[in-house]
Amino acid sequence: MPRSSYYWMLRARDAESRPRPKPARALSEEEKHEVREVLNSERFQDASPRQVWAALLDEGRYLCSWRTMYRILEEYGEVRERRNQLRHPAYQKPVLLATKPNELWSWDITKLKGPATWTYYYLYVILDVFSRYAVGWMVAEKESATLARELIETTCARQSVNQNQLVLHSDRGPSMTSKTVAMLLADLGVTKTHSRPYVSNDNPFSEAQFKTMKYRPDFPERFGCLPDARGWSREFFQWYNHEHHHTGLGLMTPAMVHYGVANEAQARRQQVLQVAYESNPERFVCGVPSPPDQPEAVWINKPKNEHSDTAVLL
Repeated sequence: MPRSSYYWMLRARDAESRPRPKPARALSEEEKHEVREVLNSERFQDASPRQVWAALLDEGRYLCSWRTMYRILEEYGEVRERRNQLRHPAYQKPVLLATKPNELWSWDITKLKGPATWTYYYLYVILDVFSRYAVGWMVAEKESATLARELIETTCARQSVNQNQLVLHSDRGPSMTSKTVAMLLADLGVTKTHSRPYVSNDNPFSEAQFKTMKYRPDFPERFGCLPDARGWSREFFQWYNHEHHHTGLGLMTPAMVHYGVANEAQARRQQVLQVAYESNPERFVCGVPSPPDQPEAVWINKPKNEHSDTAVLL
């Protein structure tokens, strides 16, 4: 090491070990406190130190230089923003698991165009996440927490949901986060979870069901009246629950999975494929074909650890 660098290192170490003397002209703690109170007051909380300094001078009052005001604000981390700011909570990603029907439901509301511009009907749908079965739905003229409460209560009774059996997931719409619905779920022993704001992927199954509905060939541009919307919806959910072979269910219908007959249907499909193979084995170069498998578990935001078998309810 050069001699000059060695002496420089010694001087720097001594300077750090010695307390820095306070200049005689420095402001006292009481004076600093007074400056902060003025800068953070309701009158000056939106103004820069230069503006505050000039305004005080016009009133015949001097506290310190505007540079000293900046140094005091820097000392307390208040240079950029001094107003009370609304701080949004840190929303965590919901991680939910369903391994059987009536264990996890998701629900949402979508608009259906009415006969005239700016007129809508509101379709409420409760979907079982494991089976994709629409366990409850309703078309109304308005979005209302009271109507949502009635639909949820009726659906839980129809499906014989017991205490602490069900998790009900939704986005953060006004009906979903209402006190009316929250009190009902507490009485029924149903756990409620919500998506993160503006994250549609946190409620994917309801969004996918609405897309399936609105991409149907016979989905009208507008509905002529409320009975018209209810009639079309009745036919759609009959098709969706009992005739639609869902790709996410191994091409089973939601009703087959929801009511526990999917395994029997799977066995019958396998028998048909076995007969087809025995009749023309040369057509099946990979051996005996098998129907698509059914999922054993369905996740909302599956964790990266694939071996995890528990859901974190947030």
